[in-house]
Amino acid sequence: MKIKFDNIRKSFVHVFGGSVLTENFFLRNMRFLLVIVLIMILFISHRYAVLQQMSEIERLERVLKDAKYESLTISSSLTEAGRQGEIERRVEEAGLDLTVTNEPVYYIDK
Repeated sequence: MKIKFDNIRKSFVHVFGGSVLTENFFLRNMRFLLVIVLIMILFISHRYAVLQQMSEIERLERVLKDAKYESLTISSSLTEAGRQGEIERRVEEAGLDLTVTNEPVYYIDK
């Protein structure tokens, strides 16, 4: 058992000590390894940017939904306020001496 533990410890020190990077295999493939690391960094940064954009899209969708509900509420209140009966009621509440005419409207042609 002592031999296996020593072998594991030596390989651990070999890998994490950095001497594994001076071996012939890593020296020959250094460009390839750098390209792989660069691709991994680009992939991670792209994923992060996409997650930020998705978060922003969800926030804007909530804002849009709130704006639609607010617009619907305002439109409903304006429709209600524009009805003839509502206008007559407000004129009476204000104490104005206005009445609804029963005569038709006359148009003057040129």
